[in-house]
Amino acid sequence: MENFKSGKCPVMHGGSTSIDTSPTKWWPKALNLDMLNQHDTKTNPYQNGYDYRQSVKNLDYKALENDMHSLMTTSQEWWPSDWGHYGGLMIRMAWHAAGSYRISDGRGGAGTGNLRFAPLNSWPDNTSLDKARRILWPIKKKYGNKISWADLFILAGNIAYESMGLKMFGFSYGRSDIWHPEKDIYWGPEKEFMAPSEQRYSDLNNASTMENPLAATHMGLIYVNPEGVNGNPDPLRTALHIRETFARMAMNDEETVALTAGGHTVGKAHGNGDANILGAEPEGASIEEQGLGWSNPTRTGVGKDAVTSGIEGAWTTNPTKWDNGYFQMLFNHNWELAKSPAGAWQWEPTDIKEEDKPIDANDPSIRKNPIMTDADMAMREDPIYREISLKFKEDHDYLSETFARAWFKLTHRDMGPKTRYIGPSVPSEDLIWQDPIPKGNSNYDVESVKRKISETNLSISDKITIAWDSARTFRGSDLRGGANGGRIRLNPQKNWEANEPERLSKTLSVLEPIASEFNISIADVIVLAGNLAIEEASKNAGFDKKVPFSSGRGDATIEMTDSNSFAPLEPLSDPFRNFIKSEYSENAQEMMLDRSQLLGLTAPEMTVLIGGMRVLGANFKNSKEGVFTDTEGVLSNDFYSNLMDMNNIWKVTGENSYEIIDRSSGKLKWKATSVDLVFGSNSILRSYCELYAQDDNKEKFVDDFISVWNKVMNADRFDLVK
Repeated sequence: MENFKSGKCPVMHGGSTSIDTSPTKWWPKALNLDMLNQHDTKTNPYQNGYDYRQSVKNLDYKALENDMHSLMTTSQEWWPSDWGHYGGLMIRMAWHAAGSYRISDGRGGAGTGNLRFAPLNSWPDNTSLDKARRILWPIKKKYGNKISWADLFILAGNIAYESMGLKMFGFSYGRSDIWHPEKDIYWGPEKEFMAPSEQRYSDLNNASTMENPLAATHMGLIYVNPEGVNGNPDPLRTALHIRETFARMAMNDEETVALTAGGHTVGKAHGNGDANILGAEPEGASIEEQGLGWSNPTRTGVGKDAVTSGIEGAWTTNPTKWDNGYFQMLFNHNWELAKSPAGAWQWEPTDIKEEDKPIDANDPSIRKNPIMTDADMAMREDPIYREISLKFKEDHDYLSETFARAWFKLTHRDMGPKTRYIGPSVPSEDLIWQDPIPKGNSNYDVESVKRKISETNLSISDKITIAWDSARTFRGSDLRGGANGGRIRLNPQKNWEANEPERLSKTLSVLEPIASEFNISIADVIVLAGNLAIEEASKNAGFDKKVPFSSGRGDATIEMTDSNSFAPLEPLSDPFRNFIKSEYSENAQEMMLDRSQLLGLTAPEMTVLIGGMRVLGANFKNSKEGVFTDTEGVLSNDFYSNLMDMNNIWKVTGENSYEIIDRSSGKLKWKATSVDLVFGSNSILRSYCELYAQDDNKEKFVDDFISVWNKVMNADRFDLVK
């Protein structure tokens, strides 16, 4: 009772939000498995059985889109629109929802509605987008479960462009919302927003030295600093960083120019005030702000007083019209540096007629100078960008088509193949960045194919390895990669170090004739080979099991494969085959979690796969590290039981290299990496290993291994989903 008498609160403040109660507070170097547990069903408010991708098929698309068109020109008093049109704001929201995507690991993007949550909802670059979402709330409220926030964000951008006169290339519904911040995305090393760029570059003068997998130049930005590198205007230097950033977001030079121009053809930047006096961002705002941020304590804070980027002004004469005004403005005037009312660097024309100036967004009796950012000036000053820009300047139709396609790519890149697209506006054209795969043959006798494979000289290890290497490329982040398409036989995959090119070539030379004989895809044959190996290894362990198989995979051609965009899928590490490039060996455990999360695995699934792959002899180049068994090729629980054996002594023998010594005899028993030993040292992973090491769980281990193997082999089979 003493705490009550002294006035001390007897509960944990903030429900554990203001006090770090996690074990990592005390042991910060411990392996944190949280990224494998995110988006648990406990965070999802829907009851079991609800499927958004099925629900959205019952949406009245026309009614929704009509309502969205009306919303664009219906100004809401609490946050009035510029020129009576919300188009610019909605385009920026859609752009920033999609623009966090990066090709290196496929993370970011608009596919989950993550703009609703920290940290994105509070990035400086996303100032005022909290208002954009609230403007959409009446629409979301009306259509409810049939439209996700993720879809609504991108649809808002599409409708905005349509309402301003641009013919869009297409749109797909089908992005399901998440209900919790994404913990798996590394946004950078900085401790504060907009910290100097040097923290994410080895050499700021060489844009390509930006730390992977990052793409934006600062923590808290979507792309590049609009005022110049580290806020210092220099269009040619800015151009180098734009080129690197957009390349990391899967855009070429022409797409980059089109997107820059298309984004700045409409709307305006806001910086008519002092940015330093704005209130806290949404995550840091006080409770009475109700999730809104950046409150302006002076004047109205809206309309003419709004402060977002700090830059102030419109880019074109007619900011609510899709036209060629951007390039006309950029090339028909001379420009000089100026400061906005908020103190931001911007470029303004030195020679412009009054009638060419844009009308003030809130007072039609006033015209004000247009502006350009340093990124805009890069489109004029960089020789490559300039040539593309002048081509667009002279051919508005070409700009419109190029921009519409680039916008579609920007907003759909993380949705996976076209088979996942939903709705009446899905384009019929197959685009190479969608990784097209022709439909495969499923009309054949699977058992006959398996018998043919079993008659070859391929070992269990050969068959497991090629199937795994083919499937492990799958990324749940942007739904790319996987076994479907059989791209392991094409450039660049056939030459990846992790795929052991010489061994791969020999295995393919055995399996490809079988595919030809049965007139089926090599993709199907590769997966069947892996399944057959597991069945053989299960029988060796005393269990007669069948591995599920779904036929019908197709084989992509090199013409269907964008080699450059597949290059980032190359494994730097594969913990399941105990492979890691030497320069990353000190991060082997963290890279195991990253690879597992991209594959969509839980911590128990990761554990069962590691143990099974070790005893099956699937290690890279037949390494014996982690192969804690004397009966390789038997799907036994030996990995766990031998790791748990207390007759062991564990010794460090080098970087990421260990030996397991017999406590009694002093003889070497096994060799291991940190990936192997973490399953004994980490308390959570050890609990799973103890489960599978039990004598009564040998069959459970086999069943669970088959289940998770089947999950990985079919991770990319979107054609099987209703």
